[in-house]
Amino acid sequence: MQTPSNPLVAAKALDQSIWLDFIQRSLMESGELQRLIDNDHICGITSNPAIFENAIANSSEYDQQIRTLLGDQPAIPPLEIFKHLAISDIKAAADILKPVFDNSRGDDGMVSLEVSPTLAHDSDGTIREALELHKAVDRPNLMIKVPGTEAGVHAFEELTASGISVNVTLLFSLDRYRDIANAYITGLERRLADKAPVSAIASVASFFVSRVDSRVDARLEQHSDTSAATALLGKIAIANAKASYLHYQNTFAGSRFAALKSHGAMPQRLLWASTGTKNPEYRDVYYVEELMGPETVNTLPPKTMDSFRDHGIVEPRLLNGLSGSEALLNSLHPLNIDLAAITKDLEAEGIAGFAEAFERLLSAITEKSRHLA
Repeated sequence: MQTPSNPLVAAKALDQSIWLDFIQRSLMESGELQRLIDNDHICGITSNPAIFENAIANSSEYDQQIRTLLGDQPAIPPLEIFKHLAISDIKAAADILKPVFDNSRGDDGMVSLEVSPTLAHDSDGTIREALELHKAVDRPNLMIKVPGTEAGVHAFEELTASGISVNVTLLFSLDRYRDIANAYITGLERRLADKAPVSAIASVASFFVSRVDSRVDARLEQHSDTSAATALLGKIAIANAKASYLHYQNTFAGSRFAALKSHGAMPQRLLWASTGTKNPEYRDVYYVEELMGPETVNTLPPKTMDSFRDHGIVEPRLLNGLSGSEALLNSLHPLNIDLAAITKDLEAEGIAGFAEAFERLLSAITEKSRHLA
């Protein structure tokens, strides 16, 4: 078979799904999303509070809907306005991606909508809002996005048991990913025990990549044992992701999941997030290329997507060195670099960053409402 000239299309031929980490109303209304589907084989969308903040606060595309909402309900709170705006965008994107969903195994063509980041440590609140959003969007190709905190692990299991497709986000550590994979299988097992179908549930575990190297590289560059430290620069985030992929392979090829698979259950794929390169000394598509491999998803912001389309190399590099990935992570121990502590900090910072973006978004909606009422 001839290799497609467009690296984004070639990635799909390798069984990696490329999703777009961006949403804005004009993306759907202009036909750009459909062009990305047709020309680049983009087959999903992820969103987060920061993306919606940029879309809503920094454009006039939502002003008319805000005016209408204020006209109907002059005292409508900013949070409710946001939900109306976001749900409208998610519905529109889901409808455009529905043919992709229908033609896939049922795990592509998905659009992700995140619960409020203020609920990151509130299992019950996360479950309530996830169910509310799922009902409001009412699309089979919706994924509710839940942060992979300790509370999020419990919420995820409950939502899976309830038949909700979930994107578990802000995963940085192998240990937390193991908890998430177990929660997915447990949720499906509970469903099957209740004689409920497990075949229409999709899930991804969103593993954040480049932020790990940003933090670890800074520690390595300060280390007195320069030769050992230099040898690890730019390698720990990839090894962390590969160790997780190895666990994915072992878990979803194992006997426990086999029983669920016989009833139509789909494995929870790993999704690579934060794959834009932050270190200018690294190739701008470094993380995209190194994590190219089967049965995975990579969600790319527009700039990284453009770069990869232009000069990305598509090879199944994810499969290289899997068995040695955990040993590479363990090589941090003699250097007194605590990866577990680093990933714990990154999780907390990620949640805080999304919460701050959410607060800025609500403030921007409040200000817009004053001018548009």
